[in-house]
Amino acid sequence: MKMQNQMYQQGMQQSPNMQPIVNHGGHEIFEAQEVISGMIGILNQYQMYNQFIQDQELSSILLHQYSFISDCYNIMVESFSTGSKPSHGTKVFNMQQSNDVVYGLKPSQPQKPVQSINEIGDQCISSFMLGQCKSMAGLLSVSACEITNPVLRRVIADSVPNFIEMAYEVFLYQNKHHYYQVPQLQQNDMNQILHAYTTTPTQQMSQQPNLVQQ
Repeated sequence: MKMQNQMYQQGMQQSPNMQPIVNHGGHEIFEAQEVISGMIGILNQYQMYNQFIQDQELSSILLHQYSFISDCYNIMVESFSTGSKPSHGTKVFNMQQSNDVVYGLKPSQPQKPVQSINEIGDQCISSFMLGQCKSMAGLLSVSACEITNPVLRRVIADSVPNFIEMAYEVFLYQNKHHYYQVPQLQQNDMNQILHAYTTTPTQQMSQQPNLVQQ
């Protein structure tokens, strides 16, 4: 923002009739504000979650994600306020979980809302984390299509797969502990759907002449 003010002042000094140089559209400002505020919300809530976690593995996941999101937030703020490349590019999030998914349903107790803050445990916390990462991945995807500044657009777009990966990491943790169970269809039904589609030739569409009379 400081650099933008300097650019504005320089433009006004050059000529009072010249429009100042800006590198963000109006709609883009609100999109970016929503994204950055959402990032702050995740970081603030991760701080709260850290007080309730009991499982060391989940604590490690949270701390790892918190550090990564903090860095993502910093370069996003930097590129937003200056409109220029940040001090470093976006990084790639590497999750700590394996890709093994447990399929099938196991008997479990019916779910209901907690009646006390003391009932909030690892299942609740991991569910909150999963929901926030999924929501942020969706928000970033939509916002990247609305951003006009090329640097900020790239930072936001590059952050989408990272939040998808973080959401997947939390899902794998939940799945491993049977918090998030994954049912499957019967084998015959699954095979029928899996083979319900076929490929199409990869050829270019020919251009048709304009048949509309002018």
